[in-house]
Amino acid sequence: MTSPSSLSCNPRPARCSQEEWETRVSLAAAYRMVARLGLDDLIYNHISLRLPGTHDRFLINPYGLLFSEITASSLVKIDTAGNKLEETPHSVNVAAFVIHAAIHKAREDAHCVLHTHSDASTAVSGQPQGLLPLSQFAMRFYNRQGFHEYEGVAIDLPEQERLVAHLGSNPVMLMRNHGILTVGRTPGEAFMLLYYFERAAKIQLSMQAAAASGVPLTMPSPEVCEKAARQFWELKGDILVPGEREWPALMRQLDRDDQGYRQ
Repeated sequence: MTSPSSLSCNPRPARCSQEEWETRVSLAAAYRMVARLGLDDLIYNHISLRLPGTHDRFLINPYGLLFSEITASSLVKIDTAGNKLEETPHSVNVAAFVIHAAIHKAREDAHCVLHTHSDASTAVSGQPQGLLPLSQFAMRFYNRQGFHEYEGVAIDLPEQERLVAHLGSNPVMLMRNHGILTVGRTPGEAFMLLYYFERAAKIQLSMQAAAASGVPLTMPSPEVCEKAARQFWELKGDILVPGEREWPALMRQLDRDDQGYRQ
C-alpha cells in the first residue's frame, strides 16, 4: 500500500509549494473526518488552517461544498482582511471569515480553527455551566472552556473582538445556542478536541436524562477534576498532544476508504 506521505505529494499543482500542498491535504482530511463522524452541517460550518510561514493567510472551505466533497485543491486561500489570494470560482461564507480571521489574528498558536454545530456540543452550549466534569472525556476541558453569548449570525465585524476575548487562552469555546469552536496547532489537534468534547457532551446529556428520572449524578471533587485536566494538558505519563497518536491512524483509515480528498 502506498504510504500517506507519498500520497500527499501527488498530484500537486504547479502553483503550490510542497509545503502548501501538504497543508491543503491535512485540512481536506479534517473536513472528511468531521463528515465521516456526522459532525458536519451540510455546506455550513468551517475549518481553517494557517498557511506555513504566515500570520495572516489561511485556507478555508469553498462555500457550497459538502464537507464530504472538499479536496485539497478546492480549498480557498484568503487573508485576515478577507481578500482571496488566488483565482477561484468559489466564495467564502461571511460568518466563516468573521470568526476565523478574528481567531487567527489573535492567537499565534491557533494554526487550525474548527467550528461546527454538532448536536451534543450545541445542546451543552445552552447550559449555564457548559460541559460538566461527568466523565474522563470531560476532564480535559475542566476550567478550560470559553463561552461566547449568542449575538445572531456572526456576520458583523465588531463581534470579532468579543469572540477573541471570550475564547481567551482556552482550547475550546462554546458559542451559546450555536455550536462549538476548537483551536489547535494542527488539524489533528483541533479535530480530536472536537471529538473528545462531543463524546463528553453526549455522555453528559445521557446522564442528565437519567437524573431527570431520579438517578443521581456523581461528580469528582474540584481538586480531582483539576488534577485530571493537568494530567492531560501537561502530558503526564504517556499522554501526548491530542491528535499526535490518533490522527495518523485516522489518516490511514481515510486513505484505505477514500483518497479523493487528496486531489
